[in-house]
Amino acid sequence: MAARQLARWELDGVEGPVVVIDVIRAFTTAAYAFGAGATAIYLVATVEEALAFKAAYPDVLAMGEDGGRRPAGFDFPNSPVAVSRVDLDGRTLVQRTSAGTQGVVAAVDATRLWAASLVCVSATARAVNEAGLGEPSYVITGCFPDRPDDTGDDDRLTADLIERARLGRPIDAAAAAEELHATGEASRTLALGPEHCDPLDIDYAARVDHFDFAMEVTTDTLGRRLERR
Repeated sequence: MAARQLARWELDGVEGPVVVIDVIRAFTTAAYAFGAGATAIYLVATVEEALAFKAAYPDVLAMGEDGGRRPAGFDFPNSPVAVSRVDLDGRTLVQRTSAGTQGVVAAVDATRLWAASLVCVSATARAVNEAGLGEPSYVITGCFPDRPDDTGDDDRLTADLIERARLGRPIDAAAAAEELHATGEASRTLALGPEHCDPLDIDYAARVDHFDFAMEVTTDTLGRRLERR
C-alpha cells in the first residue's frame, strides 16, 4: 500500500493522524484488556516509570515486558491471553513495552493518535476516516534499528490491512492470520516460553476485527492515556 510507514525513530515533527502499530503484542494485549473491562491504559517508556505509576496509584495494574519478558513487580506479562482471563472491569492499567509504547511516547507531534493491531483493523480505519485529517502515518514499532530488514513484518502487515479497510478495499482475514503466524516475530515471541508468552498469544493476535472499537491516545495530567472508542 502507498500510505506512509515510519519507524519509531522517524517521528520527530510528524503531524496529522498517526496510527502506532504493535501486533505482537502490546496493542493486542491492550485491546484484550479493554475487552476484559479496563477503562484506561497509561502508556510509558520505561519499567521504572510503570512501577512508579503503580506505586503512586495502588489500584493501578501494571502489564508489559522488557526484552519480551515480564519485569518484576508487573501484574501481567505482555500477553493478550493473560489479560483476557481476568476481570478488569473498571480498572486502570499502566503498560510498558519495548516497541509499542515507545512509539506512542515518541509521537509527540501527532494531531490525533491511535494504537492498533489486527484485532481492531476496521474500527481503526473508521476512526481515522471520521477524524477527517487525511492520510495517516503508520508507525511500525516492531522494526528495530539493529535489524531493520528482519523485524516489523507483523506490523507492516497490519498497516497494509488498516489502509485497505480505510480505502474501502476488501481485507482477507484468513490470509492475514496465516501470514502473521509465519512471521519471525511470532516464532521469536513463542520461543520466550510460557512464563512470558502464552502458547495461544499469537492465535489471539491473529483474530482480525475481533473487537469493534478503536484505541485512541490522549494526554492528561497523568500522561499518555489510551482509551477505547
